[in-house]
Order: sequence, then C-alpha cells, then structure tokens
Amino acid sequence: MTRVQVLVADDHGVIRNGLKKILDDTPDLEFAGEACDGKSLLEKVRERNWDMLILDLSMPGRNGLELIRLVREVRPQLPMLIFTMHQEEQYAVRALRAGASGYLTKEFDGDFLLSAIRKVATGGIYVSAKVAELLASDVSKPQHAPLHTLLSNREYEVFSRLVRGVSLTAIAFEFSLSIKTVSTHKSHLLEKMGLANQTDLVRYAVTHGLLDAEPDNSSMQHSSTI
Repeated sequence: MTRVQVLVADDHGVIRNGLKKILDDTPDLEFAGEACDGKSLLEKVRERNWDMLILDLSMPGRNGLELIRLVREVRPQLPMLIFTMHQEEQYAVRALRAGASGYLTKEFDGDFLLSAIRKVATGGIYVSAKVAELLASDVSKPQHAPLHTLLSNREYEVFSRLVRGVSLTAIAFEFSLSIKTVSTHKSHLLEKMGLANQTDLVRYAVTHGLLDAEPDNSSMQHSSTI
C-alpha cells in the first residue's frame, strides 16, 4: 500500500511529535516531513510534491493567511488541512477562501483528525458542522453581517492581535511592516467597524467570541488526545 506522504508545519515540537506518532501508527499515512516556521515550510514545499500539508495558522515568520496564499502559489494543487488552536469563528472562512482544503481545531480528538486528513488527502473538503454553518452564512451575506467580516485579511490579522494586547511595534515586527502602516490598518479597521478605540475592539471581540488563549505546549501531552 502506498502511504500518503504528509508534511506537518507547526511551531510546537510537541504537536509535531504527537502528529508523527498518530500518522506513523496509521497504515495509510506517513509523517514525511516537518517545518517549524514559515520560512522552513516554504523551503519544504518547494523541495518536492507532498501528498498533503497539515498547517498551523500561528507560524513564526509569516502570518497564517498569507502563508496559505504563498503555499498555493508554489503548489496550487497541494491539499492543505488547517489544524489550529484558533476557533472556527476567527479564521475558518478566511482560511478556506485563501485556499485551504479543510479546517480543524486542536480540541478535536485523533479520530476526527484522521477523518479530516483522509478527506483532504483524497481531494475533498473537510469542514465541521460549525464551519459549514459559517460558510453558509458567509455565502448568504446577511444585511447585518458581523462587523469583523468587513475587514480585509491584513486588517483582521491586526485586529486579532490588538484585542490580545499586542503593541503596534510588535505587530509591525511580526509582519515586517512599518509602525505607520500598522497604525493606518488600525485606523481603517476602527472606521470600518464604527468603533472609537482599542477598548471598544476588545469589548467587541469578547462579545463575538473572537478571543482565545495562545497555544500551549501542554495542549498535546499525549498523541491520543489531539
């Protein structure tokens, strides 16, 4: 049997090791490569044709949505499953729009993960019931759509960091932008959302369930709990 060659991109070694155990213990799947940041991922993607990619959105060096687009430019046909701690409301629709083939949060167990991997590897699209609902809402474009859906991907990335208390300087460094550019994004997103300041942004994020904790190495103490 030819095993599916899976490339895993996650900045947490414990996650990569847990996925390696799950994949290598599965007859039809193989942990064939790994990357710990955006730069090494793009290098790996250019090296060869992988059967599929499992990608975390929180990768050093590149923001998640931009990384999906860059991978798509290099390997347009590469099946890509997003496996992340970010809840569906935050990034699922944007990730699928950017070119991902599926979206799964790390709270799901190994059986869900294997089902998602197999579905994506064979050319399918994998979404949870929650993501399917979000996609349906996005397609219908209700008149009173949530204000954060009006933001561009870059504006949303800035928004998501501002509401977690990340400074403009740190955001600028992460995205390799000037502080002035980040400040302009902040002004634009406040204007689009009709909000006055960062406190209003945080209040909005809490109300709409757009805040979550940062990933923790302890989130995957044992592979069977992925």
